[in-house]
Amino acid sequence: MLHREQPPRPVLEGNVAVREGRRLSFAEYGAHTGPALVWMHGTPGGRRQIPLDARAYAVEHGLRIIGVDRPGIGSSTPYLYENVLDWTGDLELLLDALGIDEVRVIGLSGGGPYALAAGAGLPDRVRGVGVLGGVAPTQGDDAVDGGIIQLAVRLAPVLTAARIPLGAALTTGIRVVKPLAGAGLDLYRVLQPEGDKNLLERPEFKAMFLDDLLNGSRFQTSAPLADLVLFTREWGFALSDVQVPVRWWHGDADHIVPFRHGQHVVDRLPDATMSVIDGESHLGGLGIAARVLDELMTLDRV
Repeated sequence: MLHREQPPRPVLEGNVAVREGRRLSFAEYGAHTGPALVWMHGTPGGRRQIPLDARAYAVEHGLRIIGVDRPGIGSSTPYLYENVLDWTGDLELLLDALGIDEVRVIGLSGGGPYALAAGAGLPDRVRGVGVLGGVAPTQGDDAVDGGIIQLAVRLAPVLTAARIPLGAALTTGIRVVKPLAGAGLDLYRVLQPEGDKNLLERPEFKAMFLDDLLNGSRFQTSAPLADLVLFTREWGFALSDVQVPVRWWHGDADHIVPFRHGQHVVDRLPDATMSVIDGESHLGGLGIAARVLDELMTLDRV
């Protein structure tokens, strides 16, 4: 069951038409007329995977935070992009529909590659990029080896061929276990290292994750599989193409995306700095949302 104190609902939630007759669903928090920031969820995740501290920050500072469901989660039409860069064509249409000229983009974990792609593909509109424990390239000149993502690399042919039936099975499975979602998250927490365990013990984070999971999976849950397929391909851009400023936060005890992966990417980006989150694991960046937003909102391209 969800925690009794439900996270505040978005101030606006809906769908935007994008390419090829598809749609992307989004959730908006904070001030509708303020500076805009697009928040890219992790893998798995959805448009409401935004810390309550970030939502409160948006209200206090007049910031407009927009969470976006990737294809195959929430109400976003299932779709497999050619590569990660391809998604920026949809992002541009989303920004147009919401009346946003300039934006900053932040990505958690699997959302990191999409945030970097926005910096590479839309340099005239993206003022800065933030990444929280982001996934690193597995192919091409920017690739780095090791980490759990290598399991997806080894299974890439299977994931690609069976993505649609696997997505249907995942959706069915989640529907079956939904009544046990709270207990399942508690079990997951027990198995995590100290940093993530401490964060998931906080009622507001448990409520946020459960709300996002149950809301996003009402219709479909194929997006995580599409993410994994894309992460095993070249991204469609080189890290050197990301000319906008990037700020990266990474827990030095990250058990999902090794810290050295984050440092590898930061070292290859033209304008990037690394902030180490001491003693934290994969979700550590979510616990410092206000600090992250303070720094990200000062970024601007040269």
